[in-house]
Amino acid sequence: MVINAQNILLVGSILLFISIIASKGAHRFGVPVMLLFLGVGMIFGSDGVGIQFNSAATAQFVGIIALCFILFSGGMDTKIQDIKPIIASGIMLSSLGVLLTTIITGVVIFYITGLVTKFVTLTLAESMLLAAILSSTDSASVFSILRSKGLKLKQNISPLLELESGSNDPMAYMITLLLIGVVQAGEMDTTKFIFSFITQLGIGAMSGYFLGKIFIFIIKLIKLPRKSQFHIFLFVSVFFAYSFTEKLHGNGFLAVYLVGLMIGNSNIKQDKSATYFFDSIAWLCQLVMFLTLGLLVNPSELLPVALIGLLISGVMITISRPTAVFISLLPFKSLTNSAKLYISWVGLKGAVPIIFATYPLVAGLANSRLMFNIVFFTTILSLIIQGTTVNIAAQKLKLDSR
Repeated sequence: MVINAQNILLVGSILLFISIIASKGAHRFGVPVMLLFLGVGMIFGSDGVGIQFNSAATAQFVGIIALCFILFSGGMDTKIQDIKPIIASGIMLSSLGVLLTTIITGVVIFYITGLVTKFVTLTLAESMLLAAILSSTDSASVFSILRSKGLKLKQNISPLLELESGSNDPMAYMITLLLIGVVQAGEMDTTKFIFSFITQLGIGAMSGYFLGKIFIFIIKLIKLPRKSQFHIFLFVSVFFAYSFTEKLHGNGFLAVYLVGLMIGNSNIKQDKSATYFFDSIAWLCQLVMFLTLGLLVNPSELLPVALIGLLISGVMITISRPTAVFISLLPFKSLTNSAKLYISWVGLKGAVPIIFATYPLVAGLANSRLMFNIVFFTTILSLIIQGTTVNIAAQKLKLDSR
Protein backbone atom coordinates (compact mmCIF):
# COMPACT_ATOMS: atom_id res chain seq x y z
CA MET A 1 0.00 0.00 0.00
CA VAL A 2 1.36 3.42 -1.00
CA ILE A 3 0.85 6.40 1.31
CA ASN A 4 -1.06 9.09 -0.56
CA ALA A 5 -3.66 11.80 0.03
CA GLN A 6 -6.53 9.30 -0.32
CA ASN A 7 -5.49 6.76 2.29
CA ILE A 8 -3.21 8.62 4.69
CA LEU A 9 -6.03 9.55 7.11
CA LEU A 10 -7.49 6.03 7.07
CA VAL A 11 -4.15 4.29 7.56
CA GLY A 12 -2.99 6.86 10.08
CA SER A 13 -6.11 6.58 12.22
CA ILE A 14 -5.94 2.77 12.18
CA LEU A 15 -2.31 2.83 13.30
CA LEU A 16 -3.12 5.34 16.05
CA PHE A 17 -6.07 3.26 17.26
CA ILE A 18 -3.97 0.10 17.40
CA SER A 19 -1.10 1.83 19.19
CA ILE A 20 -3.30 3.50 21.81
CA ILE A 21 -5.21 0.30 22.62
CA ALA A 22 -2.07 -1.82 22.72
CA SER A 23 -0.25 0.72 24.92
CA LYS A 24 -2.44 -0.25 27.87
CA GLY A 25 -1.14 -3.80 27.72
CA ALA A 26 2.42 -2.58 27.21
CA HIS A 27 2.22 -0.47 30.37
CA ARG A 28 0.91 -3.41 32.38
CA PHE A 29 3.82 -5.64 31.34
CA GLY A 30 6.45 -2.92 31.81
CA VAL A 31 7.25 -2.52 28.11
CA PRO A 32 8.15 1.06 27.04
CA VAL A 33 5.27 2.47 25.02
CA MET A 34 7.74 3.99 22.54
CA LEU A 35 8.99 0.50 21.70
CA LEU A 36 5.42 -0.54 20.99
CA PHE A 37 4.87 2.39 18.63
CA LEU A 38 8.07 1.59 16.76
CA GLY A 39 6.99 -2.04 16.53
CA VAL A 40 3.57 -1.15 15.11
CA GLY A 41 5.22 1.04 12.47
CA MET A 42 7.64 -1.77 11.52
CA ILE A 43 4.82 -4.35 11.32
CA PHE A 44 2.80 -2.17 8.97
CA GLY A 45 5.86 -1.11 6.92
CA SER A 46 7.24 -2.45 3.66
CA ASP A 47 8.50 -5.72 5.19
CA GLY A 48 5.19 -6.32 6.96
CA VAL A 49 1.71 -5.29 5.84
CA GLY A 50 3.29 -3.46 2.94
CA ILE A 51 2.85 0.28 3.51
CA GLN A 52 5.49 1.90 1.31
CA PHE A 53 7.13 4.81 3.09
CA ASN A 54 10.73 5.63 2.28
CA SER A 55 10.98 9.42 2.49
CA ALA A 56 13.69 10.34 5.00
CA ALA A 57 12.94 14.04 4.41
CA THR A 58 9.28 13.58 5.38
CA ALA A 59 10.23 11.55 8.45
CA GLN A 60 12.71 14.26 9.40
CA PHE A 61 10.04 16.96 9.02
CA VAL A 62 7.60 15.01 11.20
CA GLY A 63 10.37 14.42 13.72
CA ILE A 64 11.33 18.11 13.92
CA ILE A 65 7.73 19.18 14.57
CA ALA A 66 7.25 16.42 17.14
CA LEU A 67 10.51 17.15 18.93
CA CYS A 68 9.68 20.86 19.13
CA PHE A 69 6.42 20.16 20.96
CA ILE A 70 7.97 17.47 23.17
CA LEU A 71 10.73 19.86 24.26
CA PHE A 72 8.29 22.77 24.69
CA SER A 73 5.95 20.63 26.79
CA GLY A 74 8.89 19.31 28.81
CA GLY A 75 10.05 22.88 29.43
CA MET A 76 6.56 24.02 30.50
CA ASP A 77 6.25 21.09 32.88
CA THR A 78 9.66 21.69 34.49
CA LYS A 79 9.53 23.83 37.60
CA ILE A 80 12.57 26.03 38.14
CA GLN A 81 12.40 25.55 41.91
CA ASP A 82 12.72 21.79 41.35
CA ILE A 83 15.75 22.08 39.08
CA LYS A 84 17.55 24.92 40.90
CA PRO A 85 19.61 22.51 43.03
CA ILE A 86 20.67 20.49 39.97
CA ILE A 87 20.98 23.11 37.20
CA ALA A 88 24.79 23.02 37.23
CA SER A 89 24.99 19.21 37.16
CA GLY A 90 22.29 19.03 34.50
CA ILE A 91 24.12 21.48 32.25
CA MET A 92 27.35 19.52 32.69
CA LEU A 93 25.61 16.29 31.66
CA SER A 94 23.90 17.88 28.68
CA SER A 95 27.07 19.54 27.38
CA LEU A 96 30.30 17.89 28.54
CA GLY A 97 28.51 14.56 28.95
CA VAL A 98 27.34 14.56 25.32
CA LEU A 99 30.74 15.64 24.04
CA LEU A 100 32.59 12.94 26.01
CA THR A 101 30.09 10.27 24.95
CA THR A 102 30.61 11.28 21.32
CA ILE A 103 34.41 11.19 21.52
CA ILE A 104 34.66 7.88 23.41
CA THR A 105 32.00 6.12 21.33
CA GLY A 106 33.36 7.53 18.07
CA VAL A 107 36.87 6.21 18.68
CA VAL A 108 35.49 2.79 19.63
CA ILE A 109 33.23 2.68 16.54
CA PHE A 110 36.20 3.53 14.33
CA TYR A 111 38.21 0.59 15.66
CA ILE A 112 35.22 -1.81 15.83
CA THR A 113 34.25 -1.26 12.20
CA GLY A 114 37.89 -1.80 11.22
CA LEU A 115 38.14 -5.08 13.12
CA VAL A 116 34.78 -6.67 12.25
CA THR A 117 35.18 -8.56 8.99
CA LYS A 118 32.60 -8.29 6.20
CA PHE A 119 31.58 -4.85 7.45
CA VAL A 120 32.09 -1.40 6.00
CA THR A 121 34.98 0.40 7.70
CA LEU A 122 33.83 3.88 8.68
CA THR A 123 36.25 6.78 8.60
CA LEU A 124 37.02 8.57 11.86
CA ALA A 125 34.74 11.46 10.86
CA GLU A 126 31.89 9.05 9.99
CA SER A 127 32.45 7.18 13.27
CA MET A 128 32.27 10.43 15.22
CA LEU A 129 29.11 11.39 13.31
CA LEU A 130 27.44 8.09 14.20
CA ALA A 131 28.52 8.54 17.82
CA ALA A 132 27.12 12.09 17.92
CA ILE A 133 23.77 10.87 16.63
CA LEU A 134 23.68 8.32 19.46
CA SER A 135 25.12 10.59 22.15
CA SER A 136 22.03 12.19 23.69
CA THR A 137 19.43 10.68 25.97
CA ASP A 138 15.97 10.87 24.47
CA SER A 139 13.62 13.37 26.13
CA ALA A 140 10.45 11.59 24.96
CA SER A 141 11.65 8.25 26.34
CA VAL A 142 12.90 9.62 29.66
CA PHE A 143 9.83 11.82 30.32
CA SER A 144 7.44 9.02 29.41
CA ILE A 145 9.15 6.16 31.23
CA LEU A 146 10.02 7.98 34.47
CA ARG A 147 6.55 9.49 34.81
CA SER A 148 4.64 6.34 33.82
CA LYS A 149 6.61 4.26 36.31
CA GLY A 150 5.76 6.69 39.12
CA LEU A 151 9.28 6.51 40.54
CA LYS A 152 10.20 8.64 43.54
CA LEU A 153 13.97 8.79 43.31
CA LYS A 154 16.34 10.07 45.97
CA GLN A 155 19.01 12.78 45.52
CA ASN A 156 16.92 14.81 43.01
CA ILE A 157 17.69 12.25 40.32
CA SER A 158 14.34 12.57 38.50
CA PRO A 159 14.56 16.33 37.80
CA LEU A 160 18.25 15.91 36.92
CA LEU A 161 17.47 13.21 34.34
CA GLU A 162 14.57 15.20 32.89
CA LEU A 163 16.65 18.38 32.69
CA GLU A 164 19.48 16.50 31.00
CA SER A 165 17.24 14.74 28.48
CA GLY A 166 15.36 17.95 27.71
CA SER A 167 18.49 20.04 27.21
CA ASN A 168 21.05 17.67 25.67
CA ASP A 169 19.23 17.14 22.35
CA PRO A 170 20.38 20.58 21.10
CA MET A 171 23.99 19.70 21.92
CA ALA A 172 23.84 16.41 20.02
CA TYR A 173 21.99 18.13 17.17
CA MET A 174 24.69 20.79 16.78
CA ILE A 175 27.53 18.26 16.84
CA THR A 176 25.67 16.09 14.32
CA LEU A 177 25.18 18.93 11.83
CA LEU A 178 28.76 20.12 12.21
CA LEU A 179 30.13 16.59 11.67
CA ILE A 180 27.98 16.12 8.57
CA GLY A 181 29.77 19.16 7.17
CA VAL A 182 33.13 17.63 8.12
CA VAL A 183 32.26 14.34 6.37
CA GLN A 184 31.14 16.21 3.25
CA ALA A 185 34.26 18.40 3.20
CA GLY A 186 36.58 15.48 3.93
CA GLU A 187 38.49 17.44 6.55
CA MET A 188 37.96 19.27 9.83
CA ASP A 189 38.72 22.93 10.41
CA THR A 190 38.93 22.87 14.21
CA THR A 191 38.68 26.64 14.62
CA LYS A 192 35.64 26.86 12.36
CA PHE A 193 34.09 23.84 14.11
CA ILE A 194 34.43 25.41 17.57
CA PHE A 195 33.23 28.82 16.34
CA SER A 196 30.13 27.31 14.69
CA PHE A 197 29.40 25.30 17.82
CA ILE A 198 29.61 28.31 20.15
CA THR A 199 27.61 30.45 17.72
CA GLN A 200 24.73 27.98 17.45
CA LEU A 201 24.63 27.48 21.20
CA GLY A 202 24.82 31.20 22.00
CA ILE A 203 22.22 32.29 19.44
CA GLY A 204 19.90 29.47 20.49
CA ALA A 205 20.12 30.40 24.18
CA MET A 206 19.70 34.16 23.60
CA SER A 207 16.87 33.67 21.12
CA GLY A 208 15.00 31.36 23.49
CA TYR A 209 15.42 33.78 26.40
CA PHE A 210 14.36 36.94 24.57
CA LEU A 211 11.51 35.27 22.66
CA GLY A 212 10.23 33.84 25.92
CA LYS A 213 10.24 37.35 27.42
CA ILE A 214 8.51 38.78 24.35
CA PHE A 215 5.79 36.10 24.27
CA ILE A 216 5.08 36.59 27.98
CA PHE A 217 4.87 40.39 27.47
CA ILE A 218 2.44 39.99 24.53
CA ILE A 219 0.22 37.58 26.47
CA LYS A 220 0.01 39.98 29.43
CA LEU A 221 -0.58 42.95 27.11
CA ILE A 222 -3.40 41.63 24.93
CA LYS A 223 -5.13 39.47 27.59
CA LEU A 224 -6.69 36.90 25.27
CA PRO A 225 -10.37 36.41 26.18
CA ARG A 226 -10.63 32.68 25.40
CA LYS A 227 -8.63 29.71 26.64
CA SER A 228 -8.46 28.27 23.14
CA GLN A 229 -6.85 31.47 21.82
CA PHE A 230 -4.19 31.27 24.53
CA HIS A 231 -3.45 27.66 23.56
CA ILE A 232 -3.23 28.57 19.88
CA PHE A 233 -0.92 31.51 20.64
CA LEU A 234 1.48 29.16 22.46
CA PHE A 235 1.10 26.60 19.66
CA VAL A 236 2.20 29.16 17.06
CA SER A 237 4.96 30.40 19.38
CA VAL A 238 6.61 26.97 19.21
CA PHE A 239 6.86 27.11 15.41
CA PHE A 240 8.05 30.72 15.43
CA ALA A 241 10.71 30.13 18.10
CA TYR A 242 12.20 27.17 16.22
CA SER A 243 12.10 28.63 12.70
CA PHE A 244 13.20 32.15 13.69
CA THR A 245 16.18 30.81 15.66
CA GLU A 246 17.19 28.50 12.81
CA LYS A 247 17.04 31.48 10.44
CA LEU A 248 19.57 33.18 12.69
CA HIS A 249 21.75 30.04 12.45
CA GLY A 250 21.09 29.22 16.09
CA ASN A 251 19.83 26.04 17.69
CA GLY A 252 16.03 26.02 17.37
CA PHE A 253 15.53 23.08 19.72
CA LEU A 254 17.34 24.84 22.56
CA ALA A 255 15.28 27.98 21.95
CA VAL A 256 11.99 26.06 22.04
CA TYR A 257 12.92 24.33 25.30
CA LEU A 258 13.88 27.65 26.94
CA VAL A 259 10.67 29.36 25.75
CA GLY A 260 8.62 26.51 27.25
CA LEU A 261 10.60 26.72 30.50
CA MET A 262 10.08 30.48 30.78
CA ILE A 263 6.37 30.44 29.95
CA GLY A 264 5.73 27.48 32.26
CA ASN A 265 7.38 29.32 35.15
CA SER A 266 5.91 32.77 34.48
CA ASN A 267 3.11 34.41 36.45
CA ILE A 268 0.83 34.66 33.42
CA LYS A 269 -2.79 34.97 34.58
CA GLN A 270 -4.10 32.59 31.96
CA ASP A 271 -5.73 29.21 31.96
CA LYS A 272 -3.40 26.61 33.50
CA SER A 273 -4.94 23.89 31.34
CA ALA A 274 -2.35 24.87 28.71
CA THR A 275 0.05 22.49 30.46
CA TYR A 276 -2.39 19.61 29.99
CA PHE A 277 -3.12 20.70 26.42
CA PHE A 278 0.55 20.59 25.46
CA ASP A 279 1.04 17.35 27.35
CA SER A 280 -1.62 15.83 25.06
CA ILE A 281 -0.01 17.39 21.99
CA ALA A 282 3.41 16.06 23.05
CA TRP A 283 1.97 12.57 23.58
CA LEU A 284 0.35 12.61 20.13
CA CYS A 285 3.62 13.85 18.64
CA GLN A 286 5.53 11.00 20.30
CA LEU A 287 3.08 8.48 18.92
CA VAL A 288 3.10 9.85 15.36
CA MET A 289 6.88 10.28 15.41
CA PHE A 290 7.60 6.71 16.52
CA LEU A 291 5.06 5.28 14.06
CA THR A 292 6.58 7.29 11.20
CA LEU A 293 10.12 6.21 12.06
CA GLY A 294 8.97 2.61 12.40
CA LEU A 295 7.49 2.77 8.90
CA LEU A 296 10.73 4.21 7.52
CA VAL A 297 12.94 1.29 8.58
CA ASN A 298 13.08 -2.05 6.77
CA PRO A 299 13.41 -4.78 9.46
CA SER A 300 15.21 -7.05 6.98
CA GLU A 301 18.06 -4.50 6.90
CA LEU A 302 18.61 -4.70 10.66
CA LEU A 303 19.97 -8.25 10.73
CA PRO A 304 23.21 -7.40 8.86
CA VAL A 305 23.99 -4.69 11.45
CA ALA A 306 23.02 -6.78 14.48
CA LEU A 307 26.59 -7.68 15.49
CA ILE A 308 27.97 -4.17 15.12
CA GLY A 309 24.85 -2.78 16.81
CA LEU A 310 25.29 -5.12 19.78
CA LEU A 311 28.94 -4.12 20.15
CA ILE A 312 28.20 -0.40 19.98
CA SER A 313 25.30 -0.72 22.42
CA GLY A 314 27.47 -2.68 24.83
CA VAL A 315 30.19 -0.03 24.67
CA MET A 316 27.76 2.84 25.19
CA ILE A 317 25.96 1.19 28.12
CA THR A 318 29.05 -0.09 29.95
CA ILE A 319 31.84 2.34 28.97
CA SER A 320 30.92 5.58 27.14
CA ARG A 321 27.88 6.70 29.11
CA PRO A 322 29.22 5.77 32.59
CA THR A 323 32.61 7.39 31.88
CA ALA A 324 30.97 10.58 30.59
CA VAL A 325 28.58 10.72 33.57
CA PHE A 326 31.24 10.15 36.24
CA ILE A 327 33.62 12.72 34.70
CA SER A 328 30.86 15.31 34.17
CA LEU A 329 29.56 14.91 37.73
CA LEU A 330 33.00 14.82 39.35
CA PRO A 331 32.60 18.31 40.92
CA PHE A 332 29.24 17.40 42.51
CA LYS A 333 30.05 15.56 45.71
CA SER A 334 26.42 15.38 46.89
CA LEU A 335 25.67 12.68 44.30
CA THR A 336 26.68 9.21 45.44
CA ASN A 337 28.25 6.61 43.18
CA SER A 338 24.94 4.73 43.24
CA ALA A 339 23.18 7.81 41.89
CA LYS A 340 25.80 8.25 39.17
CA LEU A 341 25.46 4.58 38.20
CA TYR A 342 21.70 4.98 37.92
CA ILE A 343 22.04 8.15 35.83
CA SER A 344 24.45 6.20 33.61
CA TRP A 345 21.92 3.40 33.22
CA VAL A 346 19.03 5.69 32.30
CA GLY A 347 20.82 6.96 29.19
CA LEU A 348 17.82 5.94 27.13
CA LYS A 349 17.76 6.16 23.36
CA GLY A 350 14.57 6.82 21.47
CA ALA A 351 13.17 8.79 18.58
CA VAL A 352 15.68 11.64 18.77
CA PRO A 353 18.72 9.61 17.62
CA ILE A 354 16.61 8.12 14.81
CA ILE A 355 15.50 11.61 13.74
CA PHE A 356 19.10 12.81 13.78
CA ALA A 357 20.04 9.74 11.72
CA THR A 358 17.80 11.02 8.91
CA TYR A 359 20.07 14.06 8.45
CA PRO A 360 22.93 12.06 6.86
CA LEU A 361 20.28 10.32 4.70
CA VAL A 362 18.88 13.61 3.46
CA ALA A 363 22.43 14.94 2.96
CA GLY A 364 23.19 11.90 0.78
CA LEU A 365 26.28 10.71 2.67
CA ALA A 366 27.86 7.48 1.43
CA ASN A 367 27.16 5.27 4.47
CA SER A 368 24.05 7.10 5.67
CA ARG A 369 21.66 4.13 5.32
CA LEU A 370 24.07 1.95 7.25
CA MET A 371 24.24 4.55 10.02
CA PHE A 372 20.46 4.83 10.12
CA ASN A 373 20.03 1.06 10.54
CA ILE A 374 22.66 0.93 13.29
CA VAL A 375 20.97 3.79 15.15
CA PHE A 376 17.58 2.11 14.84
CA PHE A 377 18.94 -1.22 16.09
CA THR A 378 20.72 0.35 19.09
CA THR A 379 17.58 2.34 19.95
CA ILE A 380 15.50 -0.83 20.08
CA LEU A 381 18.13 -2.49 22.28
CA SER A 382 18.21 0.52 24.60
CA LEU A 383 14.43 0.54 25.02
CA ILE A 384 14.38 -3.21 25.68
CA ILE A 385 17.40 -3.45 28.00
CA GLN A 386 17.37 -0.09 29.78
CA GLY A 387 13.75 0.99 29.35
CA THR A 388 12.31 -2.15 30.96
CA THR A 389 14.71 -2.12 33.92
CA VAL A 390 14.35 1.45 35.18
CA ASN A 391 12.46 0.27 38.29
CA ILE A 392 14.74 -2.71 38.93
CA ALA A 393 17.88 -0.58 38.69
CA ALA A 394 16.47 1.97 41.16
CA GLN A 395 15.61 -0.78 43.64
CA LYS A 396 18.95 -2.57 43.29
CA LEU A 397 20.83 0.68 43.87
CA LYS A 398 18.46 1.59 46.76
CA LEU A 399 17.42 4.88 45.19
CA ASP A 400 13.63 4.34 45.16
CA SER A 401 12.14 6.25 48.10
CA ARG A 402 8.65 4.78 47.84
